[in-house]
Amino acid sequence: MTFATLAEFEAALSAAIVPDEAAIAAARTRQGQLTKPPGSLGRLEEIAVFFAGWQRRARPNIARGRVVVFAGNHGVVAHGVSAFPAAVTAQMVANFERGGAAINALAQAAGLELKVVALDLDRPTADFTVASAMTETECLAALSAGAESVEAGLDLLVVGEMGIGNTTAAAALCARTLGGDGAVWVGPGTGVDDAGIARKVAAVDRAIACHADAPMTAFETLRRVGGREISAIAGAVLRARELRVPVLLDGVICCAAVAPLAAAAPASIGHCLAGHCSAEPGHRRLLAALGLEPILHLDMRLGEASGAAVAANIIRSALAAHDGMATFAEAGVSGAE
Repeated sequence: MTFATLAEFEAALSAAIVPDEAAIAAARTRQGQLTKPPGSLGRLEEIAVFFAGWQRRARPNIARGRVVVFAGNHGVVAHGVSAFPAAVTAQMVANFERGGAAINALAQAAGLELKVVALDLDRPTADFTVASAMTETECLAALSAGAESVEAGLDLLVVGEMGIGNTTAAAALCARTLGGDGAVWVGPGTGVDDAGIARKVAAVDRAIACHADAPMTAFETLRRVGGREISAIAGAVLRARELRVPVLLDGVICCAAVAPLAAAAPASIGHCLAGHCSAEPGHRRLLAALGLEPILHLDMRLGEASGAAVAANIIRSALAAHDGMATFAEAGVSGAE
């Protein structure tokens, strides 16, 4: 899948793709037969059933899981919204490729392959406080790059990002999609001080005012106040849904990337789970708006898909218990009366 036209994006967004109800029913039946009191494994049981529905098998597994980290640069950094210069994006991509970043270690620990997709790092998006971040062609290309990172045969997709300035873009996406001004959604990101937070708030407020008359569609929101890596996440999520691959979202930026999709078509993120709730202040509010309950609360705020990669180990545990436990009949244990 690529998004050559806006019509193709809209078709993917509105496609009627749902989990397999027969597999869900079979997984729930199996849960009721396993040697434990019903519900005693808590959310692990829910996760197993969720995966059964999207993988369309009563005993799901993760034989092949992938982390994709998308990287992009943002014109809004000219307003002093980050504690780090834009050059760090490319430097961190090189670190990913050398195997030296947190996500390299965490993906390996979770048994996941890692793919890094750098998107025109030498060509930042436009400053979205005065113009659209991307042209229609540029946004479609970013969406397509995301879609192209996903193929049939994956059992889990974990999405993450790297992009200096992208917490400001995430705040603008949330404000435009869900309401509220910059102060509601802006956080410290890479660790800016109070003056830096004030600059971020001002940038978000100017962006929302600049694009106030633009159509309130998912595509226009992504292209006007998003970024290439953010749009790529949205494209990857839509492609994964077409292939019925469950998606594990990382932190506030990944969740902001899918917020315009969810606002336009709530079912479009029905195959997504939230890996964690980050320490970024707006993330908890955003998760609530998306109806996503995070798997972990570890005060992480690194990005790179790091929190979601850690949560993938919890998913593996859920599926291992679901598949590997004996039933009451197999174990010769008396069930509940």
